[in-house]
Amino acid sequence: MELRILGCSGGIGAGRETTSFLLDGTVLLDAGSGVGELSLEEMKKIRHIFLTHSHLDHIHCIPLFIDSIFNSIDIPIQIHALPDTIRALKTHLFNSVIWPDFSILPNPDSAVVEYVPMEPGEPYLLGDVSFEMIPVNHIVPAVGYRISGPNGVFAFSGDTTTNDSFWEGLNRYSQLDTLIVESAFSNAEERLAQLARHYCPKLLAEDLNKLKLTPKIYLTHAKPGEEDIIFQECQALITDRELHHLSGEDVFTL
Repeated sequence: MELRILGCSGGIGAGRETTSFLLDGTVLLDAGSGVGELSLEEMKKIRHIFLTHSHLDHIHCIPLFIDSIFNSIDIPIQIHALPDTIRALKTHLFNSVIWPDFSILPNPDSAVVEYVPMEPGEPYLLGDVSFEMIPVNHIVPAVGYRISGPNGVFAFSGDTTTNDSFWEGLNRYSQLDTLIVESAFSNAEERLAQLARHYCPKLLAEDLNKLKLTPKIYLTHAKPGEEDIIFQECQALITDRELHHLSGEDVFTL
């Protein structure tokens, strides 16, 4: 598996794009502004989008992405998500007011988008790669993912704060090579992190004690301008694990 980080910031600005990862050139894991880093030819190869939740920074490139390659789509692009997330997309985004409903265009019998509801704990196979949703604790219904292939396993927390379900889901297995986990706020903003249901370094450090596995850990989703202080605070508190700062230019081979 090749995992390309298109965007991993908690906001936008020069050099910052919001969450989107590209797997093996054909699968998007979330679809924030990072999708705009792809060429049209690269976009045309994408066939699946797996979403963690419905917040704008994780979905907002889907409408323009579909529109940009509309005439090149011969097989529907499948959007995999919780039923609540799909409902939010249909109601608030692809509602023919904010954006056209691509699940019935160009006509209902040959639409360019197909929604695929998923539930936690029910792995979805694409070839020899398995995608498993794991519930997390966010302000809207949300999941992380454990993604496994023949040569490696990685997990992505999506947006979350203190919880047991994500760590229990990962601990059910004996392998985890790479973990991408959020820490959106600094410790000075712990109260805000709790209200928004995100991690700050203190909360993340406490929850990482629940993880029995020892993956390489990459921190993501930091608020713009706070990346360095968040990483430094994580380093000070999480001394028994291998920590890295995720970058929008990273490419992993698992």
